[in-house]
Amino acid sequence: MIKPEIVKLEGRIRETGRKAADALRDAMRVPAVLYGPELDENIFLSVDELEVEKILSVSNRQIIELQVDGSTYKSLMKDIEFHPVTDRPIHLDLYALSDEHKVSLSVPIKLEGTPVGVRDGGGRIFQPMHILNIKVLPEDIPGIYSIDITDLDIGENLHVRDLELEGITPLDDLSRTIVTIRPPKSEELLTSALVTEEPSEEEIEEEAEGEELPEGEEAPEEAGEESDEEESTE
Repeated sequence: MIKPEIVKLEGRIRETGRKAADALRDAMRVPAVLYGPELDENIFLSVDELEVEKILSVSNRQIIELQVDGSTYKSLMKDIEFHPVTDRPIHLDLYALSDEHKVSLSVPIKLEGTPVGVRDGGGRIFQPMHILNIKVLPEDIPGIYSIDITDLDIGENLHVRDLELEGITPLDDLSRTIVTIRPPKSEELLTSALVTEEPSEEEIEEEAEGEELPEGEEAPEEAGEESDEEESTE
């Protein structure tokens, strides 16, 4: 696992209310709230919009060292609201970490190495799961959860239950597939072409009509043909 980067962010105490929030946004500051298990009450603050954009530009999980009103809090960005048109951040929820309390969060998954099934067999990597949801103490928070897939061969895969998660509680279904090594494209197409299906009733009838009859045996006349002959004799 890769430890999270620690970034510093300065906050200023703010007034609550819509007008005050709009004024902050006009000044390129994002209204925010800090909360956590060891805080007596929520702290309403604002942070610089450009600094928030810098944090959002990194996909890795980061710990924010927030300085506000003379105090420093280690925190996580838990939720962020964006403007539906401009996509600017307009509100931020920050969670103040506590050494004694586990926190639920998501971290990106990074695959390491070239699988033997890709290197030697021409297989293809398929990764249906890119985010891992976990519950963990602050000291064990990973910035990225890296997985070594070097030993995976064609047809092999890794599930959540296969991960080494010492000190970490996974919140995803343990049966979820993180990565699988698929066969080469040509082999996959050949395999699908060889799959046989049960013939339909129409196909069975068509085959029966086309079968050769035993020697000396004639095909029965169709009902429609008999009626035509009867009509002609009259």
